[in-house]
Amino acid sequence: MKNALIVVNTHKEESLVLGNKVQAYLNARSINASLFSFDGFSDEYPFEGYDFVVTLGGDGTVLFAARGCAKLGIPVFPVNLGEFGFIASVQKEDWQRELELFLNGKARIVQRSLIGAAVISGLNGTTVYSSYGLNDIVVSAKTPLKTIIIDVAFNYVSLGKFKADGIIVSTPTGSTAYSSSAGGPIIDPELDSLLLTPINSFSLSSRPLVLSPKGEVEFTILPSREHESILTIDGQKPIELHEGDCIKIRQLSEKVSLVGCTAERFYEALQSKLNWAGGPHA
Repeated sequence: MKNALIVVNTHKEESLVLGNKVQAYLNARSINASLFSFDGFSDEYPFEGYDFVVTLGGDGTVLFAARGCAKLGIPVFPVNLGEFGFIASVQKEDWQRELELFLNGKARIVQRSLIGAAVISGLNGTTVYSSYGLNDIVVSAKTPLKTIIIDVAFNYVSLGKFKADGIIVSTPTGSTAYSSSAGGPIIDPELDSLLLTPINSFSLSSRPLVLSPKGEVEFTILPSREHESILTIDGQKPIELHEGDCIKIRQLSEKVSLVGCTAERFYEALQSKLNWAGGPHA
């Protein structure tokens, strides 16, 4: 490995400090390391030509790197400087030891699935937007406290018309994020599935659904009092939707390579971050 990119989260002071330490460490090992500043939103994915990427931040920083690195086949080494660290599972005090293991080919690298969305215009049937993410794809009302109506189908089989604040489609990796806050189940990231979770549905019969990753979820925006709705992928800048638009969501063939994000660390994060104790004092 000759070239590395270090993604520094500009909202965390310690990220730049640690970024300089990691850069010096890699340079001393004849690895050309560059820094890239990430402020939480970016349309730029400057990962071409690098052998691996180090992220210094929370899970959001990892999501950014994953979107840019997956199709290039570049592994991501995620150091946790955030609150939860379900994806950024390398703790900051262990970065040097873990990075040494990775450079020596002794670290475990896991593959995580991504999902993509394509927006088909209800006016002319053309694809007006497409993108993908590691965590989730959300279709929701643009204005808080407003409901929209979405016709939902899976593999062309109708699942019904949902009146809700919105609906989330997440990967197992994203099951601990927005979907969990909306009442969805937590899914072992080593499982392969799609998770559909309504957000504040108007019906008590609406429940989360775990679906096959081989299928396609289809949303159609139906007329409702709230005329403005949006599509958001991994919490990035929203895309405006219109009545009649169709959103097709499916798992991508490409996967992202994450260093050290093992099942053991996932369950450790559940216990330490969510106080998952299984007893009366959880």
